[in-house]
Amino acid sequence: MDVRALLRETYRAALDGVRPEALLAPHLTGTRPHFVLAFGKAAVPMARVALEAFPGVPALVVPPVWEDVPGAEVIAGSHPVPDTASVRAAERALERLSAHQAGQTVLVLVSGGGSALLCAPDGVTLEQKGALTRALLRAGADIRELNTVRKHLSRVKGGRLAAATRAHIRALLLSDVVGDDPATIASGPTVPDPSTFADALAVLDRYGVDAPETRAHLHAGLRGDVPETPKALPDVSTTVIGSTRLLLEAARTHLEGRGVRAVILGDAFVGDVQEVARSHAAAVRDALTTGKPVVLISGGEATVRVRGNGVGGRNTEFALWLLRELDGVGVHALSAGSDGVDGSSHAAGAFLTPDTQTRADRAGLDSAAFLNRNDAASFFAALGDLLVTGPSGHNLNDLRLIAVNLG
Repeated sequence: MDVRALLRETYRAALDGVRPEALLAPHLTGTRPHFVLAFGKAAVPMARVALEAFPGVPALVVPPVWEDVPGAEVIAGSHPVPDTASVRAAERALERLSAHQAGQTVLVLVSGGGSALLCAPDGVTLEQKGALTRALLRAGADIRELNTVRKHLSRVKGGRLAAATRAHIRALLLSDVVGDDPATIASGPTVPDPSTFADALAVLDRYGVDAPETRAHLHAGLRGDVPETPKALPDVSTTVIGSTRLLLEAARTHLEGRGVRAVILGDAFVGDVQEVARSHAAAVRDALTTGKPVVLISGGEATVRVRGNGVGGRNTEFALWLLRELDGVGVHALSAGSDGVDGSSHAAGAFLTPDTQTRADRAGLDSAAFLNRNDAASFFAALGDLLVTGPSGHNLNDLRLIAVNLG
């Protein structure tokens, strides 16, 4: 059996099994909306299927890369750091939502990446907010911490988008966050925000981020000089229609259809990427003792502390840390983002094979040196072991596949 090919095939089959169009279509029933707003990495396919269900409805679509959506206004934003196009998109969204009145319905389609793609800075400049985002990412802040801060520097996040209209908001969300909390997905633009200005300041303190302009705005919020994010939104309905768990189940279904036993370890692996790799290496050793072929499946969102200027992201770093944590135990594995993009690289993720370490030694590649400069993608590129797919038009977090006693 070509195990590497099987893992690549499973990744593609899992994505195909949870296509945004397929997840959204069953929810497009009932009242015809007066306006459709779609933003995030899956904005284009979600908007297209919505406009097929409701032809002629005006729409605004905000994806990371411009694509034509017949009948819709499209503004491409920037991800992971917002730019002036992200601001233009947010301003346009606020303008169009504010034009709708009580008794009307707005359909809001949200997917991962929406925090950066729809950006309306409040109390800081775009440049200051971008620098803050980069600083928190480099420090290893997780998505909840990052969004807690961003919600309190925005006119759209933390429920403020929904508060901009008197119309009924019907929000359908694809989750790219562990736990599928609507208040965290895309920074919760259509749901009440449980976090506070004090919480946002605590995040900056936790990671030692100075950002004096941001701190000044957050302290103004603490004093009551700046309104808190909405804690209640009475005319909003929110439904999470897709999650990492569905992605993992689609992978398992595909593998079992190929006659391969598959076990889902969990969909909520978070924390430092080395620790996540260490826990997976322990699971591999346990599986080895049984002698039975199995593919271990997991999802979640590890965090990476950026120390160098290399190329990569949490999936390539996970694969390289797993190689080190296995310490000579050879397996086939794939760690890849469902959005097709891993951090600063052009790849979705990377493969391990039983001879990865041997080939790396032969090529003079020191894994520790690559990890020290956050250059995991370059390590796997040198071995021809990157998975390159291009943006998938989707985002349900990460998929990890580890084949044990197979092939």
